[in-house]
Amino acid sequence: MIHNATKRGDTRYRSFRLSNLLLGILLCSVTAELPAMAGTADHFSPALVKRGEQTYLINCSRCHGVRLVNPVGYTFDLRHFPPNQRDRFFHSVTQGKGNMPAWGDLLKPDQIEALWAYIKTEGAKHRK
Repeated sequence: MIHNATKRGDTRYRSFRLSNLLLGILLCSVTAELPAMAGTADHFSPALVKRGEQTYLINCSRCHGVRLVNPVGYTFDLRHFPPNQRDRFFHSVTQGKGNMPAWGDLLKPDQIEALWAYIKTEGAKHRK
């Protein structure tokens, strides 16, 4: 004998299936966004990397060099920044470190995220 809640015509069965479907859709959409939000994705959108490159050229290239190559060598070589240390990068940019001033009041979080995408992407070319 089939339990009443499992009969296909029963509204509880339809509700149960609909709620499972909605939960599945929600989990898929949240899961798809997590790598981008956390900055751990190996692949960033070309638009985000381009925005990061523009921000870098305007604000960072004076000291860190064009395309992360600092010919003078007195600043940190961003080509070798550890790709798994996003939090360290954000802290250094917002709070400053050593001779580098804090940029937290000048750059918005989305600009710093774009910088991270650019540095991680450009740096990967040199780490291979």
